Amino acid sequence: MTRLDRQRQRVAIALSFLAGYVDAIAFIASGGYFVSFMSGNSTRLGVSVAGGEIIGIVSLLIAAFVGGVALATLVAGSGPGRRRRVMLLVCGLLTASAASIDLVPVPVTLAFAAAAMGAENEVFAEGGDALALTYMTGALVKIGQRLALALTGGPLLGWLPYALLWLGLIAGGIAGGFFTFVCLNLLHVHTHRPCRTFNNLHRCVDIIGIEVWHFLFGNRSNLSFGNSTHFC
Repeated sequence: MTRLDRQRQRVAIALSFLAGYVDAIAFIASGGYFVSFMSGNSTRLGVSVAGGEIIGIVSLLIAAFVGGVALATLVAGSGPGRRRRVMLLVCGLLTASAASIDLVPVPVTLAFAAAAMGAENEVFAEGGDALALTYMTGALVKIGQRLALALTGGPLLGWLPYALLWLGLIAGGIAGGFFTFVCLNLLHVHTHRPCRTFNNLHRCVDIIGIEVWHFLFGNRSNLSFGNSTHFC
């Protein structure tokens, strides 16, 4: 995070917000599965195996996330415009997730979103090292390390960029959760009906995805990543 300039740090925080937003909606809609937090899904996988429960969905999400990272790495390549190609991939996968609502089983919709979240982590990757934008354990470790450095004569605010990245994810989760619960209350839809709940994903991807694209590339054209007929 600290190797990025201020503008790219702001973009990273915005992408972290997007991850929190999408993850919150998916978590509520699916009844407790994550599309960006694979540590949580891995723990759930272990508990499910121990309890003799079905592990198909959580396994699919983990595989989709890893596949998204691999695909983004291949798409990015090493030439100019690598970030743009990765962002196009992220937008395409999120669009596929939104467009698949009511057309395919819910786990497939979740898998598209998980692949998008995996791909997002490659936006600022360099030399095989990706900046984690969809999970924050590493950022919290960096905060602790930078606080220790600050207390021993190092930069006083070296921890701040990582804290802002973490807060971006938290803010996205709050916004996604609040937005989803408001829509559910308005529609009187319960979280055990995931197909209806997933309709909220579409517009959030439209709005936030376009704004991040504008901020990253300065492209003010009238972009749209699908229609919003499923939005509540």
